[in-house]
Amino acid sequence: MPVKSLRQLLTGEDIIQLLIRVGLLGLLIIWTFLIIRPFVPILAWSAVLAVAFYPAFSWVAKILGGRPKTAAAILTLITLGIVIGPATWLGLSAVDGARELAKQLGTGDLALQSAPEQLKSWPVVGPWLYDLWDQAYNNIRAVLREVAPYLQPLAGPLLSLAGDASLGTLQFLVSVFVAGFLFPHGPRLVAAGRGFLFRIVPEQSEHFLELGGATIRAVAQGVIGVAIVQALLAGIGFKMAAVPSAGLLAFIVLLLSIVQIGAFLVILPVIIWIWTAKDVTTALLLTVFLVLVGFIDTMLKPLVMGRGLTTPTIVIFVGVIGGTLAHGIVGLFIGPIILSVAWELMMAWIRTEDRAAASES
Repeated sequence: MPVKSLRQLLTGEDIIQLLIRVGLLGLLIIWTFLIIRPFVPILAWSAVLAVAFYPAFSWVAKILGGRPKTAAAILTLITLGIVIGPATWLGLSAVDGARELAKQLGTGDLALQSAPEQLKSWPVVGPWLYDLWDQAYNNIRAVLREVAPYLQPLAGPLLSLAGDASLGTLQFLVSVFVAGFLFPHGPRLVAAGRGFLFRIVPEQSEHFLELGGATIRAVAQGVIGVAIVQALLAGIGFKMAAVPSAGLLAFIVLLLSIVQIGAFLVILPVIIWIWTAKDVTTALLLTVFLVLVGFIDTMLKPLVMGRGLTTPTIVIFVGVIGGTLAHGIVGLFIGPIILSVAWELMMAWIRTEDRAAASES
């Protein structure tokens, strides 16, 4: 309707009332957002957990004879056991390693592992590997002495990230509880999401809803889930080998797995260190275990991700960095998921528009 016609239909008093209503609605929306903003990461991660584990919840509820509340309680207890148990143990170890690294950065005295003398006794490659390690050790120390003043500002953010771990653990625990309450109400929540999407994109609401759910499950299980499993197993291996800063190295494995770089960037140097510090039998067993851990993503991803997900690695990488900067430790996991869903929905919308334009032409 033209503005001129609207002015003819509305009197001055009507326009004032309309502005007041719009202003009050805007104030209510802003105020609501300010109230729930601290809980946004928790609610987002709870929704992700609920969507990712809903097939498992349905299966458990069916096994129990249609008891959704009991199934939700069982899944919640299992997840809490994982978070409180090995994840917390590994997380505390990672925090200690991060604090030690931050301390070294602050003092400008980074501790490095010099070449072990045992390397010289290795057949064929021993002397060559010892010389290579020794040269790298000396060169890196010289470089670090030069760049140490520039690395010192990183100590503060690193300590802040370590301090955020306790808050992140609490957010994880609360998210698990909230996800447990969401499981029995899954059908109603899906219906609400379908109705919301219908008002925005009526012709594609069902497709977008299915695509969003499939993307959340694929990224949560195939990227985040596999990375967590791989990092936990790698951390257990590092702990068994008594590797220095085992928790921090496992956290780096988690990051590399999420951004699709691969865990062998950390595992291979650890294996070399194990062979220099352990006896042959122990080193062989740990090597076999860590090599299997390194290939876990290759074995599990095709099983849990399915087909059809085309989210580029750069999108996941940006989601990891942006999510961590925005929401701390929890953002490390929800960032790539939210960004992947947004990417897939945008691509689906573009493909729909292209097909509509092609059919019209």
